[in-house]
Amino acid sequence: MKTIHVVAAVIRCGDQIFATQRGYGPYKDGWEFPGGKIEPGESPREALKREIREELETEIEVGERLCTVDYDYPEFHLNMECYWARILEGHLELKEHEAARWLSSEHLWSVDWLPADRIVVYDTTVTSALYRTMFASLSENMAALFTRNLMASIYAQAWAMISFSSAFWLMRIFSMSWIHR
Repeated sequence: MKTIHVVAAVIRCGDQIFATQRGYGPYKDGWEFPGGKIEPGESPREALKREIREELETEIEVGERLCTVDYDYPEFHLNMECYWARILEGHLELKEHEAARWLSSEHLWSVDWLPADRIVVYDTTVTSALYRTMFASLSENMAALFTRNLMASIYAQAWAMISFSSAFWLMRIFSMSWIHR
């Protein structure tokens, strides 16, 4: 099976990331992180800057590597290196894509991601980074309150599970002791 090496930019602005909808090929209309193939002699970072310049007429700063995704499509194996990125210059003008959206963490699943890109979205690094960015804009008190409420909810669910489990086993013990009398 043929392997294609590509790079993708997870372009972040505040608490949102940029997603594009493919405008061509067999995966037309699927949503993805923008990027493209690495040319011979190019580093992944150079390829990503070139692809974003060509596809979106925008200059980006490529940040740290987020993840590498290996995915088997029916026709080829995809090796995709994903990097955080931010806009330096330009307005993200669509040259090859059908549509684009800025997505906040609560709207990440409002688009139909291509399978390999879906893995990136599932990756806790993306999700947690977006939540961290969201919380950075909240006051410390609000973030602490949210964390306390979240932990209280987790404890309540755990207690309910323990209580249910204990009740189940107590019923079993009593029913067994009743049978053996």
